[in-house]
Amino acid sequence: MKSVDVDTPKTKETETNQTKNGFLALVSKLCFDEKLPIRFMYKTVPEHLNDTGWRMFTGYETEEFLEDELSNLVPVPVEKMCRLDPSMTDLVTYNAGTVWERAPDSEGWERVHDYRIPTKSVDVDITNDVERFNVDPES
Repeated sequence: MKSVDVDTPKTKETETNQTKNGFLALVSKLCFDEKLPIRFMYKTVPEHLNDTGWRMFTGYETEEFLEDELSNLVPVPVEKMCRLDPSMTDLVTYNAGTVWERAPDSEGWERVHDYRIPTKSVDVDITNDVERFNVDPES
């Protein structure tokens, strides 16, 4: 099995279930409510079949804004975002783990290598206590 190289755009030969595109990105509402351009985006591992993993932001989002993901990030087809900003078309072919930004006075995108992509935390309870697994289903 080939390993995923985040520095190379996907092709049919290198695409895996982990990198396979859905069609939706989560996009900051500021892009639409305030008519601001996307200036920062990253690709994480997709959360569901329709998700590409792309997260797109204007760069003006506050921490409080980002904490309320359900209200402030909207699912939008990646194709629509690329029609609104054709400069993203080649970038959205990259694998999970890539991060891109562009300065307000710049037209070109630059690859970011020092940003840590946020991940959802999952509580896992690990035990070696066998008795916890011997629970009577009728009790």
